[in-house]
Amino acid sequence: MGDFAEELYRVLLSTSIDVAPILGLILFFQMAVLKRPVPNAKRVILGSIYVVIGLALFLLGLEKALFPLGELMAQQLSAPEFLGTEASERSEWTSYYWIYIFAATIGFATTIAEPSLIAVAIKANEVSGGSIKNWGLRITVAIGVAFALSLGTFRIVTGTPLYIYIIAGYGIVTIQTVFAPKHLIALAYDSGGVTTSTVTVPIVAALGLGLSKAVPGSNPALDGFGLIAFASLFPIISVLAYAQYREWIIHRK
Repeated sequence: MGDFAEELYRVLLSTSIDVAPILGLILFFQMAVLKRPVPNAKRVILGSIYVVIGLALFLLGLEKALFPLGELMAQQLSAPEFLGTEASERSEWTSYYWIYIFAATIGFATTIAEPSLIAVAIKANEVSGGSIKNWGLRITVAIGVAFALSLGTFRIVTGTPLYIYIIAGYGIVTIQTVFAPKHLIALAYDSGGVTTSTVTVPIVAALGLGLSKAVPGSNPALDGFGLIAFASLFPIISVLAYAQYREWIIHRK
């Protein structure tokens, strides 16, 4: 209990230091530039305290649970005894199918639960008058992330260069942008950004690092990173594809 209290105090102090410049900047503009008192000062102070406590608990949870869990699952699913190979051998990429399935499912689940995506989906539904469905957008983005993480783990297993996938992916996005409905292009690009937020990033980063440590011949510094880039790229492709499909259906009708 004493160790936990000490760690919580450390994280709370660190979070307070990180949040302080933001609050200071807001107060400076409110009082020095706008020259007005802070509206609902008590609620703002209470809300700031909640933010600091919430962030501290979240960061502590990442450190104690999500990071170790992601690495553990990746190492267990790619362990030689699980794959039926020797520890020094590099298995065929087809032997890691459980890793691909796990990456896809965890990517889909974390994206559905991503608070940033939920907020964007709600606003998109409001400004579009209901034509962009909340769940439709979230599921489309989640499918993109699921495919992205599955492909990203395949890249780690095979050891192929990251730039090949990124160049090819953005080439597809560029072509899609030319033909996609113009009113959904900006939303598609934003959908790629909001997937790499509080819930998705810690698990994805831990998954990549854990897998690169477990696969013989992989270098965590070179191969362990890059999954987040996949998770921000492929949702753009999936949302643009969904927009093009909807446009095609409307024209057919």
